[in-house]
Amino acid sequence: MLLNYLLNLPVASVIFALTIGLSIYVFSNPQWYGRLMLHPYSVYRDKSKWYLVLTSGLIHKDWMHLLFNMITFYYFGFGLEATFVQISGPLGHLWFALLYIVALVLSDIATIIQNKDNYGYHSLGASGAISAVLFSYILFDPKMLLGIFMIIPMPAYIFAVLYLGYCIWASKNASDGINHDAHLFGALTGILFTLILYPWIFKHFVSQF
Repeated sequence: MLLNYLLNLPVASVIFALTIGLSIYVFSNPQWYGRLMLHPYSVYRDKSKWYLVLTSGLIHKDWMHLLFNMITFYYFGFGLEATFVQISGPLGHLWFALLYIVALVLSDIATIIQNKDNYGYHSLGASGAISAVLFSYILFDPKMLLGIFMIIPMPAYIFAVLYLGYCIWASKNASDGINHDAHLFGALTGILFTLILYPWIFKHFVSQF
């Protein structure tokens, strides 16, 4: 089964394994957090530090953070790569990789700008890119049921509206240490990237209602 995933969905498989492996490594070697976390103050002043935009998306704060993101990625990342391949053939693997990388970068741009003078601010986690994956998937199947908090069933299109609304509110009002801007801009990146890649997806989305 693992070999089938690797052969048929190599990009999602590598992202999944690399994120879990590197996250577990830094759990036991916390000195690596400082080397891999996003530090907007440094990135803004030293362009050689832009690699932190990517590495910060491969590590997580704790087991719960990692588990939540990887469960979401497992259910939607592999399915989205398969969908891209079904539509675009082997190029679908490349499109999925680009979606994930572009989302990692764009989901952090607002964070870098807003915190460029805040030396004490750091950010980590794959939530921005995974939000992009989820929202891209929703365009293909807007009426699928999502289990909110793994319990409450809700149609995906309703979840999407509530999620975006909450992210906008939380980015201005919440003080929970969560990078809500990354979630918001990651989700928007997933939508925009998919619309550019497959312009017909808008008509498909609307036709589902």
